[in-house]
Amino acid sequence: MTDCVFCELINGELPSFRVYEDEDYFAFLDINPLNQGHTMVIPKRHVRWVWDVEDFGSYLEKVKKIALGLKNAMETDWVMMEAVGIDIPHAHIHIVPRYQGDGHGGHLDPKNIKKIPENKMKAIADKITKAIK
Repeated sequence: MTDCVFCELINGELPSFRVYEDEDYFAFLDINPLNQGHTMVIPKRHVRWVWDVEDFGSYLEKVKKIALGLKNAMETDWVMMEAVGIDIPHAHIHIVPRYQGDGHGGHLDPKNIKKIPENKMKAIADKITKAIK
């Protein structure tokens, strides 16, 4: 698809902080993170909605694998998953680690974006990549 920022990330046309990649899926840090380690998992094949992913079970298994690595890397017990998909027309699932006092309360507040320097984002991405088994 043309004009899809996620397809451009997958194709290496735009920079990203990649944490995982295989034949079917690509995971990277959100550049407007709700918390340190906020990761997006997308299918490499362009589909509009998560419900359009051909093998949805495989997609969720991959999200689980990445979420468990994220949980260990970021040293938290609470990781939230959210599939919204309104802002970018490419299926995506957000995995957001939660921390005591992170300012979100019981639900994620989309306005509570954290500013994280690029060098720290790179270090976080590397740490998560190493923790994914």
